[in-house]
Amino acid sequence: MFKQGGNPAARVYESIGPDFFLAVAPGWLNLGLWEGPGSEGEAEQACRRLVRTLASALPTGEVILDVGNGLGTQDCVIAETSRPRRLVAVNITEWQLTAGRDRLRQAGAVPVAGDAARLPIADQTMDGIISVEAAFHFRSLKAFFAECHRVLRPGGVLSISDISVQRWPVTPAELLAGLTQLRVFGLRRTMAMTAEQIAAQARAAGLAEVQVRRCGERVIAPALRLTAQRLNSTTAAPAGQHAAARLLLRQVNLLWQRQIIDYLLLRAIRPLPAQPHATPAAQPDLSGKRLDDPADQRPATTAHQPDTPVAADSEPGRGFRSAAWLADLRRDGRLFWFGDLRCGRRSGEPLR
Repeated sequence: MFKQGGNPAARVYESIGPDFFLAVAPGWLNLGLWEGPGSEGEAEQACRRLVRTLASALPTGEVILDVGNGLGTQDCVIAETSRPRRLVAVNITEWQLTAGRDRLRQAGAVPVAGDAARLPIADQTMDGIISVEAAFHFRSLKAFFAECHRVLRPGGVLSISDISVQRWPVTPAELLAGLTQLRVFGLRRTMAMTAEQIAAQARAAGLAEVQVRRCGERVIAPALRLTAQRLNSTTAAPAGQHAAARLLLRQVNLLWQRQIIDYLLLRAIRPLPAQPHATPAAQPDLSGKRLDDPADQRPATTAHQPDTPVAADSEPGRGFRSAAWLADLRRDGRLFWFGDLRCGRRSGEPLR
């Protein structure tokens, strides 16, 4: 029941494809951050709001890494919000990079096939890291936070959303629901942590000023209502998928109603080197602000440092060049897009 294989997340998303009928909005793979109770009219806006809220914590005009970028739809919002001078999108699922190539091109993002627990990025080359609702799929949250600390420059910002497990299932119905979610969505038992444990993992990796905000009532609850509405209406999904979706919905709703799962936003920084007699700069406190209000939440832009986001020790993978290919991309100070992502040929078209 628990055996998932080497890359369970890729297997799950390959099986549902890019047109998953229960996605909150077409092309989006997050649950959204909602103002209302969960209506069709707000669905895409909610997905955008979640990404925009996380991206608003990043420094503007700098080098940003998106870890687990889905189908690339969110990268356009990240580009609009943080206006990075360079955006790198890492995804362990290569077909998603292929499916999202047009969106990545529009966002000016460089696609990299890689593992969040072993990022193919050189030390201290990123000013900001964002990960939208992907961390529970990672092989190790401890390793991911350690990698974030490694690749961030001092003062760099990490901004993620994740699903927490606030308590273990106890009753037979809770246990069945929990086990089913592990299996169907390729989740790992070791990733089941409370919000407090997730924050502690970030601190243990050396990250500082860790802020966590639980917000399941604005994410999980509205998304479940929207899904229920869709399943109660006519759907084009095959009968088997429709029945399976109803079962999964009941189980997730049970986990939510019994306060087993919750949703969180986390922000942290890689601390600056200690300076004697220096007064640390005040950081924004997100606890009292509206989650969808980017104003005043964005930290000060980090000082410019020479950047070359080049993998130090990874080996190129098949298909996408998953690691050291970035070393070959710099030419005249610019990164170049690979015209044929599947074989890694360079088209010569610069990313501006």
